[in-house]
Amino acid sequence: MASSSGNSSGSTQLQNSGSEGDLHHLVDQRKRKRMQSNRESARRSRMRKQQHLDDLTAQVAQLRKENNQILTSINITNQHYMNVESENSVLKAQMAELSQRLESLNEILGYIDAGGGYGGDFETAPVADHNNFINPWNMLYVNQPIMATADMLDQYY
Repeated sequence: MASSSGNSSGSTQLQNSGSEGDLHHLVDQRKRKRMQSNRESARRSRMRKQQHLDDLTAQVAQLRKENNQILTSINITNQHYMNVESENSVLKAQMAELSQRLESLNEILGYIDAGGGYGGDFETAPVADHNNFINPWNMLYVNQPIMATADMLDQYY
């Protein structure tokens, strides 16, 4: 019996070591499968990351292009503004000069209409006395009128 019990114990060890080998092989197989799955997952993650990086790089290039176009547009608009501002200054100066000339011409016409200009009667023209030199408002008839013609204004156009 002793031998039979020794045999049964030995066969159990053989079965246990066979089961342990199978179990170890099964664990190794699962481990390799998990490692392969992790590698695939890491590869997909790297690919997604690279794709995202490529998309961001393309977006940066597009935004830089748009930014350059906007800057060019701003520069052109600023140049137009400067040109218009310069032209406006010139026109204001011309308007001031022409307004002054119009005022002078209106004064001349007023003087002529009052009889102090050409065609007036010499007998009715006021006579200068020594008080007229003191009061400048009474000296209008002494000043010579400025004669202007349309030909004189052509040089400004």
